[in-house]
Amino acid sequence: MSRKKHTFVFYFSKFAMNQNKNDIPEPTLRRLPWYLAYSQLSLKKGITTISSKQIAKDIGLDASKVAKDLSYLNISGKTRVGYNIKDLVTFLEEFLGFAKPKKAFLFGVGNLGGALMHDNGLNHFGLDIVAGFDTKHELSGTSINHIPIHHIDNFEKLKKQTGVNIAILTVPVDKAQEVTNRIIDSGMQAIWNFTPFRIKVPKNIIVQNTSIYAHLAVMFNRLKLLNDTKE
Repeated sequence: MSRKKHTFVFYFSKFAMNQNKNDIPEPTLRRLPWYLAYSQLSLKKGITTISSKQIAKDIGLDASKVAKDLSYLNISGKTRVGYNIKDLVTFLEEFLGFAKPKKAFLFGVGNLGGALMHDNGLNHFGLDIVAGFDTKHELSGTSINHIPIHHIDNFEKLKKQTGVNIAILTVPVDKAQEVTNRIIDSGMQAIWNFTPFRIKVPKNIIVQNTSIYAHLAVMFNRLKLLNDTKE
């Protein structure tokens, strides 16, 4: 690596560590992984530079929006050339927290929970599910994708042993708050909630709600409106 390129990457890395993500609008944070995925794919194709206009065109966004999103991160490309893709990938991975794996416990080893445990793609984005927990005794001692499954009663003990502070919630709706309370009491800091139940947590607990049913409802509604206009 040349000295110039090394300095460029160092600047990105340093900025990533010091930039306060709270200063960036949530819609922008939601789009940044799109830019990362697109840049990674371009890099695999052997492309070395990319412009915000090209990114916008290929993923279906307004070019000014892409440029503004990247401006929040103080990323600057070269005029008429664009961004160095390798450096852009490095920076986005570090800034989004994908470069350094973070361990998580999964609660509720049903169809959805099992699917997430099977999803090796999560590791590429910095999330490492190290254990699953369920109330079914017959699941205890088994594993999915080499991830051990424990009875929920062993959770607090393993939490103290491992220090894991991220929880993935895929339990039935009627158990969501109950399990959430145990997660909070154990000292975990973040919950990725896949249930359609809006769990209640203290202000110091981070919650990211990702209900596939809510998005399904939106899709069905839009599909209905589309078909209604054709009648």
